[in-house]
Amino acid sequence: MKFHSTNEIKYFDYNATHPPYHEILESCLEEYFDSFYNPSGITRFSLKNQGKIEQTRKYLSQITGGKEKQFVFSSTGTEANYALIQSLRVMQPTLASVIVSPFEHSSMYAALGSYGFEPILIQTHRSGVIDLNHLQSLLKTNPSPVICLYAGNETGVIQPAEEIRSLTKQYGQLFLSDLMQAFCKIPVPFHLFDGYTFSGHKIGAGMGIAVTYFPEENKEFRLFGGGNQENEHRAGTENTFAISCFQKVTEIQLANLEEKNVRLQTFQTLLESNLESFGCEIIAKEERRLPNTTFLILPIQTVDFFLLGLEEKGMIVSTGSSCKSRAREASKSLLHMGYSEEEALRAIRISTGSFTKLEDVNLLIDQTNQLIQKLK
Repeated sequence: MKFHSTNEIKYFDYNATHPPYHEILESCLEEYFDSFYNPSGITRFSLKNQGKIEQTRKYLSQITGGKEKQFVFSSTGTEANYALIQSLRVMQPTLASVIVSPFEHSSMYAALGSYGFEPILIQTHRSGVIDLNHLQSLLKTNPSPVICLYAGNETGVIQPAEEIRSLTKQYGQLFLSDLMQAFCKIPVPFHLFDGYTFSGHKIGAGMGIAVTYFPEENKEFRLFGGGNQENEHRAGTENTFAISCFQKVTEIQLANLEEKNVRLQTFQTLLESNLESFGCEIIAKEERRLPNTTFLILPIQTVDFFLLGLEEKGMIVSTGSSCKSRAREASKSLLHMGYSEEEALRAIRISTGSFTKLEDVNLLIDQTNQLIQKLK
């Protein structure tokens, strides 16, 4: 399959959103045109659509080892994160605070605030890996659930989930995780997490579908009421088209995962060796990272002009988390890691994926070199 686009864009912002698998979305749309029936209806046509939804739920159970009824479909990653935190509030109505990594998506912190949790931040090393000694100290002082994403959306750093799980078990606490950047990018040890989230548009399944895995089956929990959809956890007609796309794309991603990552690792090595020769600093270079992600500090101050220069050449990169990139704020991840605000404002993220080609990477390297020399 290839990246279908009406222009000549060279796309390097996969962590923001993965280009859609055109053929899959097209086939699912045809299927939807032929079978558009409300899955909550009583006819055999509706029941058939409901069966497709349950088949996808069963598929998720098979690939993760989780329980079917604890998977709930929603519309976006933000909603999925809110659902996870709301489920925690229902489970522990008097809980005052939770222990949280400093690398979470902004929606996670917002959800914690909305449901009355005080986030106690785990200290981190300059490497982008959380300080396990500090985590243990926090758990010992005030045992609380731990929320830590598995792979950073900016740095790509993979957190030590096994060690975190060992500590949370020692203190009898839940371990929850945002898997948005890890799902279908690297093998995920789902058994280490009590609850988690991931989203379809991060893997090429299009917008409109996300998944929350609740820490426990709770028949009283409702994200919102008004209908009995999603085992009565989330009222509202399910997006059968998006759910169908999600399963089919997941199957392709997982089948090609090893081959894809070998290719992306080669691209990452090529990119970073050249970027360093241009005076860039690769963030967390020595840590275990996603093979598709390079977070770097440019050796120039005029980052906006650099981004515009790439865009004029038909190339798209980003300044980090897409939900914050327009604001041009200093990356909070980098500030927590010990970088200065001035350094953080010079950071950009390059992320590759399924449709990235070697010639595109070489073009990016060439244009980056030219722009850095021009803007110095």
